[in-house]
Amino acid sequence: MDNLDYGVIGNCRSAALVSKTGSIDWCCLPQFDSPSIFGKLLDENIGGSFGFKVDDSYEITQQYIDNTVVLVTKFSNGLDVFEVWDFMPRYYKENGAYHAPPEFIRYIKYISGKPYVKVIYDPKLEYAKGETNTYVKNDFIVSLTNNVAYDTLFLYTDMSKDEVVNGEALEIKSDHFFLVGYHEKLFAPNLKMAFLEYERTKVYWLNWMERTPSYNRYNDYIARSAMTLKLLSYDKTGAILAAITTSLPETIGEVRNWDYRFCWIRDASMVIKVMSKLGHKNMAKRYLKFIINLIPDKEEKLQIMYGINGEKKLTEEFLEHLSGYRNSSPVRIGNAAYKQKQNDIYGILMDMIHQLLLHFNNDIEDGEALWNITKGIVWVVNRHWQEPDKGIWEFRSEDQHFTFSKVLCWTAVDKAIKVAILLGKTSKLARWQLLEEAIREDIMVNAWSDKAQAFTQAYDSEDLDASVLLMESYGFIDAKHPKYVSTVKAIGRELSNDGLLYRYKNQDDFGLPSSSFTICTFWYINSLYKIGEEESAVKQFNKLLSYSNHLGLFSEDLDFVTKRLLGNFPQAYSHLALIETAINLSKITKNEKVKDILS
Repeated sequence: MDNLDYGVIGNCRSAALVSKTGSIDWCCLPQFDSPSIFGKLLDENIGGSFGFKVDDSYEITQQYIDNTVVLVTKFSNGLDVFEVWDFMPRYYKENGAYHAPPEFIRYIKYISGKPYVKVIYDPKLEYAKGETNTYVKNDFIVSLTNNVAYDTLFLYTDMSKDEVVNGEALEIKSDHFFLVGYHEKLFAPNLKMAFLEYERTKVYWLNWMERTPSYNRYNDYIARSAMTLKLLSYDKTGAILAAITTSLPETIGEVRNWDYRFCWIRDASMVIKVMSKLGHKNMAKRYLKFIINLIPDKEEKLQIMYGINGEKKLTEEFLEHLSGYRNSSPVRIGNAAYKQKQNDIYGILMDMIHQLLLHFNNDIEDGEALWNITKGIVWVVNRHWQEPDKGIWEFRSEDQHFTFSKVLCWTAVDKAIKVAILLGKTSKLARWQLLEEAIREDIMVNAWSDKAQAFTQAYDSEDLDASVLLMESYGFIDAKHPKYVSTVKAIGRELSNDGLLYRYKNQDDFGLPSSSFTICTFWYINSLYKIGEEESAVKQFNKLLSYSNHLGLFSEDLDFVTKRLLGNFPQAYSHLALIETAINLSKITKNEKVKDILS
């Protein structure tokens, strides 16, 4: 497989990647950050998968059922046809809770003819560290491992269990089902129950999408991105994952491989801000609870990231027995970046809190806690804004005075002032306004380069950085300000490569980046729109959308030359920026030439 041609299914507890040929190559149970049960994505030989093998006469196509995350893979040779409906059950129960068990269902829908298929069922528990043994029992197929850690997995089906395990050719004459679960069932599932789970899950997603606004343009991309961001939310705590995978490389054969199955405060807050605009306040409320629970002590500083259950220690380990995606090692679990200091997270969190109070002012619980967090953020920023940090891109070398971090320190104070006004708390305004102005002056003096004619990556630097484009989005500078316009144009000249943007071009801890960080291109297109270059923005946006995979999904990075998807997948960052940009471009009404392109 030359690209990340995968669909994602999930239920806000865990998720799985299904290849365009119907093979589940990545799944962790019972939750997102558990050890993998299928990990072929990270080692084609020993990782394990669950797929279907048909002869070469079959054409295989794949699509989602509209406005759901139920994925349909169709196998057809013209006469003999069947479909696989993949989903993780999720729906409301009568008690108001969600039914979202640690399992997935593969519903086999018979269409016509006499299709034959071999089932490839090859689970490898605990990241395939040890041997996984699979046994056929009366009611189920059980797989277990106990030489590294004890773990079990259960498969229920109405097909011949022996023939499934042995990979024998099976004729499909009617509908069938497979249910793979972390727990043994109290009552053995049957076909009727599997179909009911499908119907309930489908209705849940249709109802969820009914609450999502529709747009005249790019609506399909916005809808798919919104559902993908929802899938990256963890119901139990409210955490938002950066992606569901670990160690998919930014460049094939290089070592820029990280575990993204955690909650970065920056990424998650940006996601919540976007989802709030789309009206999904329950996600916002759960995430606020997550943040409030992380900060029990007023003097406690935020980490940049946490485990999805609030874990603060995310020790990085290497799985040396796995060869990695396309032999790109190392494979990592955990992420050492949790120790880093990144001053921008306070501004991003404060911006989200302000947005939520604007959108849901009469429906936000824990107002006192939010006000305490607001005061605490300003206190921390006041003490630390003049210090260097690791920056948004998590440089592992020495700290610098990054422009983006400074702008977000300003944002933290600016939004705190607005929150104080919203809440009628005015006693601190004068002091906070002085601090806001001091940070602004510092940035305007030290971040601007006359030589580059742009705001640069860091103070005393000539290097450009795509993150600086967000100065306008956070309200630091007007889109039509000459210095911002000049910065956008400079970044377009210096960082663009065949329509895709580098994050930056200066060498970092691992050399010169050789792939495009997808969100940066969205930021640039958004900036072109903001400075009035609408025609160029629309053309580049349409081109960028064409680089998604066959289901409209994006990963973290894009190869400059081949345009293949790289990096962890699906990426929250990429999809939240897609939504923001698409919504902005859908507002265009006056420019006739642009409207022709849009239509």
